[in-house]
Formats: sequence, structure tokens, C-alpha cells
Amino acid sequence: MGVETPGSQSSLHRANLERVVRAVRRSGALTQAEIARTTGLSAATVSNIVRELKDNGTVEVTPTSSGGRRARSVSLSGDAGIVVGVDFGHTHLRVAVGNLAHRVLAEEAEPLDVDASAAQGLERAEHLVKTLIAATGINPRKIVGVGLGVPGPIDVAGVLGSTAILPGWAGTNPRDDLAARLGVPVHVDNDANLGALGELVWGAGRGAGDLAYIKVASGVGAGLVINGQIYRGPGGTAGEIGHITLDESGPVCRCGNRGCLETFTAHRYVLPLLHSAHGPDLTAPRMVRLAREGDAGCRRVIADVGRHIGSGVASLCNLLNPSRVVLGGDLAEAGELVLAPIRESVGRYAIPSAARQLEVVPGALGGRAEVLGALALVLSEMGDSSLLDGTASADTPDSV
Repeated sequence: MGVETPGSQSSLHRANLERVVRAVRRSGALTQAEIARTTGLSAATVSNIVRELKDNGTVEVTPTSSGGRRARSVSLSGDAGIVVGVDFGHTHLRVAVGNLAHRVLAEEAEPLDVDASAAQGLERAEHLVKTLIAATGINPRKIVGVGLGVPGPIDVAGVLGSTAILPGWAGTNPRDDLAARLGVPVHVDNDANLGALGELVWGAGRGAGDLAYIKVASGVGAGLVINGQIYRGPGGTAGEIGHITLDESGPVCRCGNRGCLETFTAHRYVLPLLHSAHGPDLTAPRMVRLAREGDAGCRRVIADVGRHIGSGVASLCNLLNPSRVVLGGDLAEAGELVLAPIRESVGRYAIPSAARQLEVVPGALGGRAEVLGALALVLSEMGDSSLLDGTASADTPDSV
């Protein structure tokens, strides 16, 4: 059998095949014209490659419309493999199962005790993943990987940092632990990065090459997308916007510093401001709902939170100059009640040229952003050669 050499026709053809598969894998579905624009290949080359990939079962081609004209949508075959997303929040666990064509096949969420240990949480995740796989009738050997989201900084070794929202998880390696339980590769990232990925692929971030996803919940984090890729930094802690100092004499933060952005915006700090009027059981969704119904106190608190978030966003604008900021979490449901104050602060504190071109929008995926981002994480980490060779799941142990 001949050996492919660099620059040979066979190696060039192989590279073009992988280029097309990569474009489709990242976007979920593209027309042939979009594939040509994305890859830089000619329309004729794309047409021939799509025909070859369709014949060998790698992609599916379905009729669609584009700009009022008939077109064909190209996506990876639904039988090519299965991906699983697992998202741990401060009080919830959510799991989703999808295929390589970006279709969500099953999804489930359940409450999570914030005081549960990492072992207890991962045991619940293992059970929920196995339950969903069994319910969908999927062969576990088709699982190519699991994406795992956790609320805290993750270093390059997969270890959860000391500022994690879940107190019993600091210093653990949830990636390796879950991989051992399920017997499949696990990719881990923090919840803000996964929220950014989810909105980039499925939601309000589509079409933006540079954006920041801001999540305000029990903590505050930012997922940064630069040139279409998540930016994590060399230590994996990029995007910890919640620990920008706003007031050196302010409240002590869980990170040990004073007056961090988080201490003025996170739920644990702002909800007590409304306890005298609405009781100690007030939740962020209820605060938002009351504000939308006209409650003056809730509106004031949300506006103040928006202005503080805007100060942090202005710093991001001055440093990174993103084109879009997507607000996630419960606060996004407040709409202009929180978005307008954010824009006001950005206009006041950011460089004018950066502020003018910035778009601030609410997330489109709500509480699903992170688990969908976990699916997208697996899709982004996959190798294209295995798909072409039909080995994306062949070596995966039947352990799930």
C-alpha cells in the first residue's frame, strides 16, 4: 500500500475532507455555500466532498431554504456518535444527551444539595447519565465523550480551584473521577465558559467571533470567546470577572479580597437586601418576576446590580474589545431592567470606540446554556480523522 506524502493529491484530498467535517461539526448544520465560505474551498470541491461524505455515511444532506432559494443543509450523521453534557450548579444538576448533528435527544435536571460532597454529586451524575442513556435506547458504545461543567476555576490538570461555589469540591478532580465512573473520555470546564460555548453555538452568540458571556448567580464569571475560541489563559482561570475590585473597603469576598464585583452582584449578597420586604425565602427568579411586575425595591436592586456589572464589562471592553456581551443566568430574564444600566455603565467607563461597537444582549438559552455548552465542548474536542475513518466510537468501552 502506498504512503501518503505531504503535498500529494491524496493528502490534500484528506485535508479537505477533514476541513469540511470540522466546519460542519462546529456549526451543527451548514449549506454547501456556507461550507465553501467557511473553509475557503470552491463550490465544486465542496459539492464533490459532500457527495463522498454522504456516500460513506459521515454526513446527512436535507433540503432547506436559504435566502428564499432552495438549498441543501449538511450535518453530521445522527448515527456517527453520541455526546453527553453534565452541568453542576450551586443547587442543581442537569444532564443532556445529543448527537453529532447538534440534536438534543434527552435532557433532565434535578436539585442538588449545595453541601453535597464531590463524590455524592458525581454519583448522582453517573446515575442520571445512565438513566437517560437507557431511556433513549442508545448503545453506550456510541458515546464519544462527556462534557462536564462546574462552578469554579479549573486548572490545566482538571483540579477545581479553592474559589469554587460548591464548598466540598475544592481541590478535587471531577474530570478524572467522572471518567472513571463512566468509562468514557471527559472534558471539563467552568460553567461560564460552557455558557459562552452554548450561546455561541446555539443561542445569542451565533455569528459573533468575539464575545463575553457573563453569568451572575451564586458567583459571577465570564466566558471569553476570542476569534471564535474560548480563551482560558495558561492556568485556566481567565474570565474571573467577579473578582475585579470595585471597593477596597467593601465586603470581604470568598476569595479573601474586599469589595470584589461579586460582593455587589451575586445572589447571596443582593437577595438579603430585600428580605425585610419579601422574606428570607426570596429567590432570584422571584426577585426578577416582582421587578417585572413593578416592585420598586426589586427594580432598584436589579438596576444597581446592572450598573456594577457594567463596570466590570467596561473593563473587559477596554482590555479585549468584544463585539458582543451576552448576559446569562436568572438576571437575563429582567430584560431592559438590567441591560439598560449595564449599557449606561459601559458608556460611562469604557473607551468610547469600544463602547460604541459593543452589543449587550440577554442569553437565549436560559438555564440550559451551560449543559448545551458541555455538549459543544465535546464536539469541539473531537478529532475529525476518527469520523472519516468510522472510529469515533468503536474503541469506547461499553461502561456507561
